[in-house]
Amino acid sequence: MSIIVGLTGQSGAGKSTVCETFREEGFAIIDCDNVARQVTEAGSDCNRELAEHFPDCFDKNFTLDRAKMASIVFSDREKLALLERIEFKYITERIDVLIEELSGILDYILLDAPTLFEAGVDKLCKVIVAVVSDEELRLERIMKRDGISREQTLKRFYSQHDEAFFREHCDYVIDNDRDLSYACEQARKAARQIKGMFN
Repeated sequence: MSIIVGLTGQSGAGKSTVCETFREEGFAIIDCDNVARQVTEAGSDCNRELAEHFPDCFDKNFTLDRAKMASIVFSDREKLALLERIEFKYITERIDVLIEELSGILDYILLDAPTLFEAGVDKLCKVIVAVVSDEELRLERIMKRDGISREQTLKRFYSQHDEAFFREHCDYVIDNDRDLSYACEQARKAARQIKGMFN
């Protein structure tokens, strides 16, 4: 049976870079953002259920307007919680299938999951790794990457767990306040230590 490792952390902290380092160390990767995109494809069961609660975010083909949904949920914690409750049900079902498919092929599976705790998939993990970084650095990265304003970015940040939460609830915390090589070095060390724990 494969060992499941969770990778989570703050938006803009550098999870993608850390994820690639774990891949280089022999971990199979399940990209939970990609899973979320799959379960919210046009006409999906997830979209049909979401449309009952967020009708203005869908067209007649049940295609999700992600920008409109983001503008709603990142300003309203109750609506964000509702969105997550519905989406996570479909996401976790898909993750279970992917884990079953990968188990036995590779010994280690990394769940790259920004909302690992919110979705409840932390319960699947033997070890959890978080990536954190300075807020100003994260702001710069997200505004440049996603082309959104500082205000929109801060709304996204404030809907997420803070650094203290990750330090309290995760087994490894990778600081990405320096250059990327330092983050990669920390990630490589963590990956090798985790493999050593179960060998």
